[in-house]
Amino acid sequence: MSGDFEPEQKRYLEGFMAGLQIAKTSRSAAGNGAAAPPANAATAEPIGPDAAALRAQDRTIKAGGKLSDPEKFKRELHPFDGYEKLKEQAANNEAPKPDDNFRWRFFGLFYCAPTQKAYMCRLRIPNGILSHRQFSGVGELAERYAGGYAHVTTRANLQMREVEPKNAVAMVEAIQDLGLSSRGSGADNIRNVTGTPTAGIDPQELIDTRPYAREWHFHILNDRSLYGIPRKFNVGFDGGGMIPVLEDTNDIGFQAVAVKDGFGVAPGIWFKLMLGGITGHQDFARATGVIVKPEDATKVADAVVRVFIDNGDRTNRAKARLKYILDAWGFEKFLAAMEDKLGHKLTRAPEQALETRPPFDRLAHIGPHPQKQTGLHWLGVVLPVGKITAEQMRGIGKVAEEFGDGDIRLTVWQNLLISGVADDRVDAAQAAVESIGLSTKATSIRAGLVACTGSAGCRLALSDTKRHAEEIAHWCEARVQLDGPLNIHLTGCPNSCAQHYIGDIGLVGTKVQVSEDGDQVEGYHIVVGGGFGPDAACGREVFHDVKAEEAPRAVERMLKAYLGHRASADESFLAFTRRHEVDALKTLIETQAVE
Repeated sequence: MSGDFEPEQKRYLEGFMAGLQIAKTSRSAAGNGAAAPPANAATAEPIGPDAAALRAQDRTIKAGGKLSDPEKFKRELHPFDGYEKLKEQAANNEAPKPDDNFRWRFFGLFYCAPTQKAYMCRLRIPNGILSHRQFSGVGELAERYAGGYAHVTTRANLQMREVEPKNAVAMVEAIQDLGLSSRGSGADNIRNVTGTPTAGIDPQELIDTRPYAREWHFHILNDRSLYGIPRKFNVGFDGGGMIPVLEDTNDIGFQAVAVKDGFGVAPGIWFKLMLGGITGHQDFARATGVIVKPEDATKVADAVVRVFIDNGDRTNRAKARLKYILDAWGFEKFLAAMEDKLGHKLTRAPEQALETRPPFDRLAHIGPHPQKQTGLHWLGVVLPVGKITAEQMRGIGKVAEEFGDGDIRLTVWQNLLISGVADDRVDAAQAAVESIGLSTKATSIRAGLVACTGSAGCRLALSDTKRHAEEIAHWCEARVQLDGPLNIHLTGCPNSCAQHYIGDIGLVGTKVQVSEDGDQVEGYHIVVGGGFGPDAACGREVFHDVKAEEAPRAVERMLKAYLGHRASADESFLAFTRRHEVDALKTLIETQAVE
């Protein structure tokens, strides 16, 4: 340092320059997900939007924990700081290595090798509602950059498959050109925000969920600090409408409730706060005793997520969901931590202060149903286990534009609704849907048929769920006539994307050994008696290691046992299965004759 400075000035400048270097290192750690040099660990406190997540990782390391690989990937290079790397890989038509395969999921891109040497691209669609132009536009993108089709998911969302690496960036950017987004739709992020699909048009709804789902959607998109969670996170809004949202299977479920007078809180419509749903781990969101003013839902959800960021497990992916904090802490400790984040107490109300929720109609997502607006209907369109071609997407867009109000509403039941169809145009709209190879009619078996992607497109799946679901439906429809709703869920692995545990009948993929040499074929374990909402419970396993080729007959036997032994014509399949012990059920089922 120049001799022109006095010793005191030199010391000041040396300290100033050291401070700048520490700040620079901290900014690098916060912005790029990189760890600060060990020598500065005590002074280089992370700053910036990623600071809370970095501090949580630092605490884990300091306590002697070993970060999981995805936590290391995020720490080495935050996905949102890697866009130029993604572009370079696209320019070279290069497949990602495991670390980048994880990172690019933050942009909605999942590389599906070895099943498919291509990406799956998933969108974000708040409340599952998009315009006919957007829906048709996604069809165009599916044709231009993907395999020419899309899947409607169990989060009322769209995903496109067979996107070659060279088309990955073009796909992501073209989605934004449509006014949609794929940002944060995979990996350790808050996933697509679900809401009542008939929001604003449902005759029985308590509240229109669209503005609240939309507010939370944009809150997530525009706050990078919310991308520091240790595992995926789901939020659902139920407005009390006819079609279930399955909000009780989410990490946060906001359930619209009518609060009675005389319980110390203002009467009217509130959201009941439910926490910890993850049915793949056999748990539903549980009541917290808290009610939330609808206009405060985003603030409350934000507090939940920030407590999760600070305290979620960064070492064991299997225990990194919100449920496990709640199990370890109990609800009161977690709610107290939320109140610290909010800076005020939460509002409590006893269950007896809440009116009973209006009932579900388990077939309201199929066919025409009157809207609250006089003279209008919504029209539920059946998709074969959620699959729709690009040509059909353009066709549905035209039907929605010509016959409806222009909106297309996706449901968690892997189908869609066209809203705003005038009474005198319902028949014509149905005919137009039929003309593009789809239908607005379904048997009870097909109306409640749900299947994940399966082994045709997912490396984790142990069975080809979509194909087997169609085989079950085709077989059973020709042999069994049901007079009430039924849900059959097929999921390819224990991650349970198709939520097999909540189905009347649930099938989870497995490999069945068929020889002493270890030869295996696709198969399923089968559970029965699952439910949601007021019937929430996980199904019980009745059959283990059923070969996929035998699954249609197994389901046929179940349905025939139900029809032959139910207590009355009014007894549902759910009630029938819950009325019997597992061994008794197996006996009834196994004695049924099939072809």
